[in-house]
Amino acid sequence: MGGLIDEWATQIAKAELSSTLPRRWAHTQGVAKRAVEVGQALGQDAGLLVAAATLHDIGYAPRLAVTGFHPLDGARFLRDEHGADERLGRLVANHSFALLEAEERGLREELSTEFPLLEEPLLVDALVYCDMTTTPDGDRTTAQDRVAEIRSRYGDNSVVGRFIRRAAPEIFASVERVEAALAAQPR
Repeated sequence: MGGLIDEWATQIAKAELSSTLPRRWAHTQGVAKRAVEVGQALGQDAGLLVAAATLHDIGYAPRLAVTGFHPLDGARFLRDEHGADERLGRLVANHSFALLEAEERGLREELSTEFPLLEEPLLVDALVYCDMTTTPDGDRTTAQDRVAEIRSRYGDNSVVGRFIRRAAPEIFASVERVEAALAAQPR
């Protein structure tokens, strides 16, 4: 996977997000940019990471919001309307510890049955890193500041607030693992 899947992913994300959710589109572009930077540590999966980063929030698009849980809605859209690669669908469905939020929403069984977790730790961590080090406007940030921003935006007692508090230690650990992998790359 590489250039063509990147272009395909960008076309879909732009069509679904740019006009209806311009801030989400800005975030998506920032996450994809991070994925290009991190791709060096993934070798042949670099293109898959960029595609997943580009499509990770596609389920927020108003016409795709069936369950209201964007990872599941996005992965179903990619699978059902685009015949997307299974690994891509599983990455989108489970990005940034979505299984924990699915549990909060009563959708854990549905998500884990349709889109099992991908057993590729560095690839999964890399997508978490890209998402959780990018602001809603597409700029760089730290994972700590990103988690704080999410908590502030949604409130600690919301579904998302409860989820992000539970996921924070895992998010921070993923980011640390990716930073270590990047530091170990030859310059």
